[in-house]
Amino acid sequence: MRPLRYSINITLDGCCHHEAGVPPDEESMRYWTAEMERADALLFGRVTYEMMESAWRRPSTGAWPDWMREWETPFAEAIDRTKKHVVSSTLSEVDWNAELVRDDLEQSVRQLKSEPGQGLFVGGVTLPLALADLGLIDEYTFLVQPVLAGHGPTLLAGLRERTRLELVDRDELRSGTLALRYRPKNAEGK
Repeated sequence: MRPLRYSINITLDGCCHHEAGVPPDEESMRYWTAEMERADALLFGRVTYEMMESAWRRPSTGAWPDWMREWETPFAEAIDRTKKHVVSSTLSEVDWNAELVRDDLEQSVRQLKSEPGQGLFVGGVTLPLALADLGLIDEYTFLVQPVLAGHGPTLLAGLRERTRLELVDRDELRSGTLALRYRPKNAEGK
């Protein structure tokens, strides 16, 4: 069974807006590239899918855009080539190596998890909340950035039940960002 891993950047006060934290640097991009490479497939909601596609899809020319720094290219290549599943009731079609997930969310994700492979990666804000409420997330990785945002969406706001987590890995980046990896306690059988 493939584990479902949720990874996101957050500020010290729990803000998970993609522009609230520390701008990406070479070290953090290496970290995110390694996370992408631990996944056979990505699971996104519509908003995250469209945001990631606009930034990281290889242009039709085949050349990466001028704004992209050389150390961002490995991440772009990793996300570009990875299979994507997009949960949406409003999109009529997707491309970028993607397919729509329209059926029952819990059943669809359980089916994806049952397929062979090394893991599924989920990002974003809304979809991970629904998956956490269903008890489907097997691992949480938070890149806690040394910033107080004071506003914006907060991590898993509205979670129905408290979820106890066990710290399984910790790494400190030069920027002061802490990469914290957790697994739900008593997660067997989920």
